[in-house]
Amino acid sequence: MSKDIRIKKGLDLKLKGEAEKSVSDVARSKVYAIKPSDFHGVTPKMVVKEGASVKAGEVVFYSKNDEAVKFVSPVSGTIQEIKRGEKRVILEILIAADSQDTFVEHSKKNPKDLSAQEVKEQLLASGAWPFIVQRPYDVVANSADTPKAIFVSGINSAPLEADLEFTMAGKQEALTAGLTALTKLTSGKVHVTVGPNATFLPSVDGVTVHKAQGVHPVGLVSTQIGKIDPINKGEKVWVVQMEDVAIIGNLFLTGKLIQTKTIALAGSGFEKPSYVNVTFGAQIADVVAGNLKDGNYRIISGDVLTGDQKSKEGFIGFYHNTMTVIPEGDDYDFFGWNLPRPNKFSVYRANMFSFLTPNKKYDLNTNTNGEHRGFVLTGEYEKVCPLDIYPMQLLKSILVKDIDQMEALGIYEVAPEDFALTEYVCVSKQDHQRIVREGLDVMIKEVG
Repeated sequence: MSKDIRIKKGLDLKLKGEAEKSVSDVARSKVYAIKPSDFHGVTPKMVVKEGASVKAGEVVFYSKNDEAVKFVSPVSGTIQEIKRGEKRVILEILIAADSQDTFVEHSKKNPKDLSAQEVKEQLLASGAWPFIVQRPYDVVANSADTPKAIFVSGINSAPLEADLEFTMAGKQEALTAGLTALTKLTSGKVHVTVGPNATFLPSVDGVTVHKAQGVHPVGLVSTQIGKIDPINKGEKVWVVQMEDVAIIGNLFLTGKLIQTKTIALAGSGFEKPSYVNVTFGAQIADVVAGNLKDGNYRIISGDVLTGDQKSKEGFIGFYHNTMTVIPEGDDYDFFGWNLPRPNKFSVYRANMFSFLTPNKKYDLNTNTNGEHRGFVLTGEYEKVCPLDIYPMQLLKSILVKDIDQMEALGIYEVAPEDFALTEYVCVSKQDHQRIVREGLDVMIKEVG
């Protein structure tokens, strides 16, 4: 039975630079990258060496902890370099791309006619398995598990994120195949949450559709899990992004893992915010070429709350569907903390007037407007966190590594992205997402 979800606790950051509803192709990068750090907790075991030729979809490395999970090249070309850091940790695998891709061919199969094992084998052999992420812990799913449910969010609610109603238009056949494949992988239900007026989602047997509305984080899957089927100790659910469901579906329809997606170029730093079609691991310089304004701007792979800071020489993150460019916060207002600032946004009303114009859009920068200090009890975290947890207490229990308290306070229900808003409103300027990630890593090590 479907459930309607309405979220009142949260915060919509209204920023300038929303992507226009137009799509273009970007120039093919000369070099593409696979970054093991995009897959938290995966220790890569290389299959190829520098100088080896690879096809698009050919295995580059596999997970040392789960050897069935393979990671494949997004393009055909030559392994240019395997960059390593301290203790020979693999940082990046750089691939010099051919002018045109040659794909590894897999069998075209209708997932409706396949068993759960056959669907799983297709996903593992093709390299599509990393699209499936496990909760708790927010890591690539273990191939030996069967989840109690699978969740797909059809809402992007973070600031300036790609509009799924636009990017998923015309992909109904691929979505149908992808969702059908997911129904085979769980003994429970596949839950898909969309906005109240969504039209892009096809009707698929075995899929339960929920309507949701409200402020961010209504689009985060943890919010939806908490309202629909909360995670208890010992339970596992799987999560797949809507864009990746279409890629999985296309794999079954064509027999090829085509790692391309439509991403939003958003933020006030772009001359023309819009949508572009890119291949996974593309170099950022090629994606933003000719579209950046002059000035000191920060490039973010992902949204402004959870994305990663990048340079032009960097590469798009595996799970990111937005690239945001906003002003670098390296300028300061004289007595800015003490003077009224009518053109600044704040969740607090002291010296601010943004609450009087709730629909106004702002050109916010990266300045934290304060320095790191000890936690201050304000009650503001609870106003932007719709999960049934005590965020302040959970963060403190993580800092002292109290496993019993972490369990009691809901560590299994959260991912780092769920604390992006509490981090934004934190007057103590604490790095909440890092703290939560470290807490989850402790639980993986101690509890498993």
